[in-house]
Order: sequence, then structure tokens, then C-alpha cells
Amino acid sequence: MDTLRELFVYYSENMPYVWEQIVRHFLMSAYGVLFAAIVAIPLGIIIARYRKLSGFVISLANIIQTIPALALMAVLMLAMGLGPNTVVVTLFLYSLLPILKNTYTGILTVDQALLESGKAMGMTKFQILRMVELPLAVSVIMAGLRTALVIGISVATIGTFIGSGGLGDIIIRGTDATNGTAIILAGAIPAALMAVIADLVMGKIEFWLSPANEKVAR
Repeated sequence: MDTLRELFVYYSENMPYVWEQIVRHFLMSAYGVLFAAIVAIPLGIIIARYRKLSGFVISLANIIQTIPALALMAVLMLAMGLGPNTVVVTLFLYSLLPILKNTYTGILTVDQALLESGKAMGMTKFQILRMVELPLAVSVIMAGLRTALVIGISVATIGTFIGSGGLGDIIIRGTDATNGTAIILAGAIPAALMAVIADLVMGKIEFWLSPANEKVAR
């Protein structure tokens, strides 16, 4: 009970600061995933077209994923310095694999009969991509974005070690305090809730975009 009371007191006294860190934390995560999507979705489409490239590209993304997040941040920090930009680039690199693999898988799982029908109707390759492949693969791609965002929110927490701010700052303040359990919870609870809410929202969007559910809705 004492910890809960201290938690409420901390929030009441520091809510503007807490909200600032929540927004900062989410923006770092969102920007990292957004930039990764801009690169990984087109790249996933390309390697689905030229499958000989897929092994090399996906293996490279896998190697990046195996590097510990703090070690990757430390290496990038040597080139980019301290601050949120280094965290965004780290999250960009970490988000490539799930988005890339899901885009690749989503494009490959489109029924070949539908592609042949599009060709028979005189569609160009771009029209088939835009009107057939992407609409059918979009829910799979969204699943990759969903995974990347949840991972990004988690990884962004350790960005505090390179001066990026975010909810990790609050958690670290708690570890340095004499009786900092409430302060640790003040940072950990919003971080956990952010990950859960992001997962639920992205899962709902993924459900809505599923071709099977579109047919049911009609």
C-alpha cells in the first residue's frame, strides 16, 4: 500500500514530466518502425520477385537482430553521438526483419491463379501489385509492423543509457533513489501499457485488413 501511495504521489507531482517522456518514448518507437517500413516493405516485394536475393537479404536482417540492443546502440553512438536519433536508427535496424519477412511471405502466399487472372485481364505488373498482391498481403504485412512496434517500445526503454530520454529515464531515476520502487513502477507501468495497447490496436487493424474478414463484413 505504501508503494501505491508513493506511486500516486509521484504521478500527481510529476505528471507533465511523465507525459513528456511517454510521448518521447512513443515517437522514438514509431519513427523507427516507420522508417523501417519505408525500406523493408519495398525490399520485401523486390526479394519476393527475385528470390535468389531473399536468402542473403533476410540473413543480413537476421544478423542485425541477433546483436544485443545496447551493444548496437553503443556502436551507433560512436558514429552518431548521444540522443534520440541514435535510438531511432537502432529501432529502424531492429524493425527491418519482422517487416521484411512478413512482406516477403505475404507476397509469396498470394494465390497464383489470381495473378494469372490479372495478367489475362491485361494488367501491368504494377497494377497487379497494387490491386491484387498488396491488398491480399496487407494483413500479413501489418502483423510484421505490429511485432516491430512492440519490440521497438521495449528496446526504446534502454535508450536512456545514451541520453535519449523516454520512460527508461524514469526507471533509472528509481534505481538510483533510496526507496525508488514507486519511481521504477512510474516508468515501467506506462511502458508496459504502451506495448500492450500498441499490440491490441495493431492487432485490430490487422484483423480489419484481413481479406477473409472483409468478405464477412460484406
